[in-house]
Amino acid sequence: MGNIYLVGFMGTGKTAVGRELAKKKKWRFVDLDELIELREGRSIADIFSKKGEAYFRRLEKKVLKEVSGENRFVVSCGGGIVTNEGNIKIMRESGLIICLKATPAAILKRTKGSACRPLLNVKNPKERISFLLKLRSPYYAKAHKSINTSNLSIPEVVKSIIKLTKK
Repeated sequence: MGNIYLVGFMGTGKTAVGRELAKKKKWRFVDLDELIELREGRSIADIFSKKGEAYFRRLEKKVLKEVSGENRFVVSCGGGIVTNEGNIKIMRESGLIICLKATPAAILKRTKGSACRPLLNVKNPKERISFLLKLRSPYYAKAHKSINTSNLSIPEVVKSIIKLTKK
């Protein structure tokens, strides 16, 4: 099967679900954003503010390529990774892409007060969430499967993914 790539907007549960899913499947887990931070020695917010989004997206693609060469990994991807067609191709060729979705209200509630969300450090974060969701929705639609996590617990989402991977 290769890997399972969890994509979706920030606050949809990719990291929390990914960690739990990896445990259940006895696979390894990697969060691409955490890996980038580790390699760069600084936070994503710091990378965005000092080097810009384009620089970050290049790092993200490089790390994705490395991870895609592995097998039996649950990979939590950054929310914008899907905006690059090359990234979608890499994920499709090396595994299953599952998009975790949530309503703007659920996302705002989950991300509120988090300084490490550079794209939401704006005057009206809910409006920004809605705008970015609309912008990214055609990309998220390219996932093999989608799950709305707005009203589900982490174990419920994990159970749904396990069901999907057995089909």
